[in-house]
Amino acid sequence: MRNSGINQQLWRAFLIQAGLISVVAVLSIYAARYVLSDVLIERALTEEATHYWALFTEDPSTSRPNTYNLTGYLSPVDEIPAYMRTLENGYHQIEGDGEIVTMVYVSNSDDNKLYLEFDNKQVGRLALLFGMLPLSIILLIIYLSSWIAYRFSSQAVSPIIQLSKDVEQLDPSSEEFANTLKQNLKYGQNHEVTSLADALNGLTERISLFLERERNFTRDASHELRSPITVIKMACELLLNDKEINDKNRKQIARIQRNANDMEELIETLLLLARESDHLLSADNISINDVVREEIERAENMISDKKVKISTNELHELHIRAPDKVVSVMVGNIIRNAFSYTDEGEIKITINQFSLIIEDSGIGISDGQLDNIFTAFEREKQRGGYGVGLTIVKMLSERYNWPINIESKLNVGTKVSIQFREA
Repeated sequence: MRNSGINQQLWRAFLIQAGLISVVAVLSIYAARYVLSDVLIERALTEEATHYWALFTEDPSTSRPNTYNLTGYLSPVDEIPAYMRTLENGYHQIEGDGEIVTMVYVSNSDDNKLYLEFDNKQVGRLALLFGMLPLSIILLIIYLSSWIAYRFSSQAVSPIIQLSKDVEQLDPSSEEFANTLKQNLKYGQNHEVTSLADALNGLTERISLFLERERNFTRDASHELRSPITVIKMACELLLNDKEINDKNRKQIARIQRNANDMEELIETLLLLARESDHLLSADNISINDVVREEIERAENMISDKKVKISTNELHELHIRAPDKVVSVMVGNIIRNAFSYTDEGEIKITINQFSLIIEDSGIGISDGQLDNIFTAFEREKQRGGYGVGLTIVKMLSERYNWPINIESKLNVGTKVSIQFREA
């Protein structure tokens, strides 16, 4: 789930607050109406009946209550409405059409019986008049004050939001990285925002210095490393062209030449990983099948004295668009590992529609080492390596979105699968 911005969070808080206030207000109205109808009116009718009987004792001709909301009937003097005649003493609610239309209080004195009827419709009107209208005004004031608070809060955090947008649009690989941020930052009267902007300015200046050092180092390192490798390759070519070199030495020279080529590719890959962008390496339409064949040919000398069978099952012709050297380094590292750690048995390579699977019957990897298989120098040195190659493979996998999975069992073998989703 994507994180929402500060403005969205403030707006959500405002809506939740308004909703809760509205719910509480409506419940309060219903509670007030209940108190008004079932408590206050009942008490008023009881007191009204007590007062009437006191007057009736002094003067039996006292007129019954008869107001806009209250009507009194005295039995047997008055004719009692039919729906009241069967009512016992006490408080009664008369329903009609699914609602309470009237409330009746019945009391007696000697042979006389008093019926006090209160029009319940007036209760609704009173609740509306003395409840809803004032409450609506109060809610309007609360909503208005909350909206004003939201606006002030939004204005208070707007410099931070703008600062976030400015930082998000920056390109750290740009040579004008630090200067661009200085130009984009807007200093306001908010002390915290100004301090944050100053801190970001200082950070970008340091990052710019680090980036400049990295560019200089990678440029110088690539030049210094390529020079001796070029010399080695040229010397190997001259020696291979020398007809006096015997076949045994020629194989060793060819091995040196292959390793020099591998070293050159490794340097290119390391330089690529050291940079933020890979525009220096052109992407081509690469056949995974061809790369696998080439890397098998390069690694075959590693099993020249071993009883190892190599089988390739090309179920599909798998093509991806990527730098050739990157694909070679990634696939080559895994194939060379399989060749290096398999003393006997079989190395099986399968090319599916979207994946490359390399299985071997080698020495395998223990559970403890498997957890740190992609971390350089975490495992003990075995057969000339410290796991640096797999660390590079993992970095390339993450950079180009080629998920890699390794399954292994000690003394049984290892299975490595690479997913090429955009193949």
